[in-house]
Amino acid sequence: MVVQHVLGLWRPEGDVAIPDSFWYVTWILLGLIVGSFLNAAIHRLPREGMTISHPKRSVCPKCDATLTWKENVPLFSWLLQRGRCRSCKAPIAWRYPLVEVITAALFFASAYVTGPPPSLLLAVRCVVLAGIVVATFVDFDFFEIPDEISIGGMFLAPLCAFLVPALHQETWIAQVLTGDEALATGGVDRVSSLIACFAGMAVGGGVLIGISWLGRLIYKRDAMGFGDVKLLAAAGGFIGPGGALLALLVASFAASLAGLGNVLRFLCLLRKRTRERGNGKPFRRSLAAARIAGRYLPFGPYLGIGIGVVLLAWKNVVERFFAY
Repeated sequence: MVVQHVLGLWRPEGDVAIPDSFWYVTWILLGLIVGSFLNAAIHRLPREGMTISHPKRSVCPKCDATLTWKENVPLFSWLLQRGRCRSCKAPIAWRYPLVEVITAALFFASAYVTGPPPSLLLAVRCVVLAGIVVATFVDFDFFEIPDEISIGGMFLAPLCAFLVPALHQETWIAQVLTGDEALATGGVDRVSSLIACFAGMAVGGGVLIGISWLGRLIYKRDAMGFGDVKLLAAAGGFIGPGGALLALLVASFAASLAGLGNVLRFLCLLRKRTRERGNGKPFRRSLAAARIAGRYLPFGPYLGIGIGVVLLAWKNVVERFFAY
């Protein structure tokens, strides 16, 4: 009973019941709090001399003033201060409230899909989504994915797969190894879940290593950063081999759309500059320049989208992609 209380698995007996709306609000508030911590991780992990625990207190990146608790209340502090530091009045980037809102939304989505009452499966999914948020925003700013997220995920995935076999309830390898009879009575077993985890890590990392090798062979340059390889390998441990491939498919589709939009953005900027200067540069030259400039996008954020979608909506994604 003590363990159940600690894990939040206790339910009141009798007619007393906690409504789902209470749990949804709880997970949203928890997401805001975690999002505030993720902001610190996003700012510190890629910078030399900074870690999650150093400095111990949050400081303004402009004036280095130590922030009080009143300035650290997720979302509300930013709103009350009108997006400015109380000490130096420097603007606080939109990224800070955005990360908190996104994290709260992801925690709510995870609770909605998994079931709002606290469970180990819900907790694992929220941890994975939190790591994706950090990887996404660091990759956008620095074109790198912190090893604390990718390699840390590789170590965490087998532990979670063993302790929470429901994580691989939909993974076909785990289902086959468990057997139909055992699957019908108790779900996938721990060993089968662990094997599915390692298979997912091998497929996730292996397919991107293969793409990178082909890119060097055909285009004579790296087609995939090793940070992306490690991220999908870690993700495969949570979503299995089929999930890793599906996440890559979703990521490629999202990245293609983003890349097309980026090329069009640069093309519009170049054509506007051409008109302002009146130099009559041919459209073909502007398009070539826009294609070169627009193709440089970090792939990690789109991998994050694919991983998150598969983690929370595996069956829906499969039905959409393979309906025909």
